[in-house]
Amino acid sequence: MNAFTVFAADESGAVATDWIVLSAACVAMGLATMLSVSGGVESLANETSAAISNYQIDDQFD
Repeated sequence: MNAFTVFAADESGAVATDWIVLSAACVAMGLATMLSVSGGVESLANETSAAISNYQIDDQFD
């Protein structure tokens, strides 16, 4: 057998390729989730900030 036939029949690198594709899919899903949730989180943070900025904190305890 020549070297090309041996190389073409070897499947040891296929597992690494699978992990690369799986890792890229996980990163893409994380980025998509972050993009879809970030607007709502920012809005909620602004509403919470506006709501608690009106509270008076009593710093004297009797």
